[in-house]
Amino acid sequence: MSLSRRGLLAATGAVGAAGAVGTAGTAGGDSGSGSDSASDRSRTRVRTGFDRLAADGYRPLAGQKVGVVTNPTGITADVRHIVDVMHADDRVRLTAVFGPEHGFRGTAQAGGSEGRYDDPATGLPVYDTYLKSGQPLADVFTASGVDTVVFDIQDAGARFYTYIWTLYDCMEAAALAGKRFVVLDRPNPVTGRAALGPVLHPEFATFVGRRPIAQAHGMTVTELARLFNGEFLERPVPLETVRMSGWARDDFFDATGLPWVPPSPNMPTPDTALVYAGTCLFEGTNLSEGRGTTRPFELLGAEGVDRSWAEAANALELPGVRFREAYFAPTFSKFQGKTVGGVQLHVHDRASFDPVRTAIGLLVTAKRSWSGFAWRPDHWIDKLTGSTAVRTMIDAGAEPDEVAAAWRDDLAAFRAVRRRYLAYR
Repeated sequence: MSLSRRGLLAATGAVGAAGAVGTAGTAGGDSGSGSDSASDRSRTRVRTGFDRLAADGYRPLAGQKVGVVTNPTGITADVRHIVDVMHADDRVRLTAVFGPEHGFRGTAQAGGSEGRYDDPATGLPVYDTYLKSGQPLADVFTASGVDTVVFDIQDAGARFYTYIWTLYDCMEAAALAGKRFVVLDRPNPVTGRAALGPVLHPEFATFVGRRPIAQAHGMTVTELARLFNGEFLERPVPLETVRMSGWARDDFFDATGLPWVPPSPNMPTPDTALVYAGTCLFEGTNLSEGRGTTRPFELLGAEGVDRSWAEAANALELPGVRFREAYFAPTFSKFQGKTVGGVQLHVHDRASFDPVRTAIGLLVTAKRSWSGFAWRPDHWIDKLTGSTAVRTMIDAGAEPDEVAAAWRDDLAAFRAVRRRYLAYR
C-alpha cells in the first residue's frame, strides 16, 4: 500500500485516543464523555480537542472546506502546529487560516495583528480577524469560501484576555455567514474550579469584555462557546465542541503534561496566567504592570514607590501570596528604561490564592502608600472591571473586603448560569 507524504505526516501526527463525535445542532453538540473517570485523572497527559479530533480522522470535518482560527498555541502534544499537521493530511480539506490579535504566527505585539497574507509554510491564505466583528467579519468568512470554521486557541482564564471575544465574534459572524462552527478544547491554565471577581455590566462592553461574565470565568473555551451560544448570541451558530480527555477542573496547567506556548508576548508562563486575572487591572492605573520585564503582571511599580507598598500589602495577609519589595527597569511600555520601585507577587499556595481579591488589595494599598497613584484618564479600569464600582469605592476609601462584597450578588447569578454549561468534573 502506498502512502502520500501528506498521509504519512498525518499518520504520525496527533496523539490521543479517538473520542465519540456527536452531531451538532444550533444548541451545540459535543464530542467526548461528560466527565473523566478516576483512571483518567491519574493520567500523565491531557489530550486536547485537536488531538482527539485528528485521532478520530477529522470525521466532523468530512467533506467540508475548513478554515481555522488559531495562533502559535494551536499545537499538538509534540509541539507541531495544527495548521501544518492538517495541511499535510489528506483526510481534511484545510483552505484558510484566520489570525487573531498578535497574529496567526504570533509576530505582533499587544494591540496589533499580521494583516492579510499567504502563509509561507503552507501557502494557505491567512485572513485577519482582529477588531472585526458582526457583518464585516462574516464577510471575511464568506470571502474565504470555507464551509466550517474551527477555533483552537489557548486561553488564559480572564474575561479581558481577548481570545475568548475573538471566539464570540467568530461564532456570531459564522452564524451570519451561514457557516458551521467547531471549537477544540484546551485547558484553562489556572483551573476551572470557580468563577471569581466582578461581572461585566453591559454598558461597559468592549473587546476586553463583550458580555456579562466574571473577571476570572473558570471555564474552558468549549464551555464558554456553549454559554455564548445558549445565553448571548441572538442567532446561535451550528456549534460542535470537541472536549479534552484527562482534564479535571482542579488541574493547573503543569498537571496536564502539555507544552506551554505563550499565547501572547506578555503571557510567557503559566505563572503569569495565575496572577493575570487580577494584576492586569494595573493597566488601568499609572503604575507599570510589568510589561517590558521578564515577569509581566508579577512585577508592579512606578517611580517613587518604596518599600512601604510591599509592607502594606503583606499586612493584609491575603491567602496564598506574599509580596517582595522589588525594583526593575522596563524595556518597553510604561517607564521604559527607567528604574521603578514596587512589588513582586510570590504565590506560595495556588489553591487558596484569589487573583482578583489580591489585585483589589494591591490597588487599595498602592493608593494609600504612594501619593502619585492615579487611574488612567480614560477610566480604562472601568472597562477591565466591568463597572465604575471598583474605582469609585477605592477612591472613597473602601477596604478590600468592602470592594469585593459589592460584586457578590452579580457573581452568584453568573455562577448559577455558568454551572449549566460545565463539561468536566
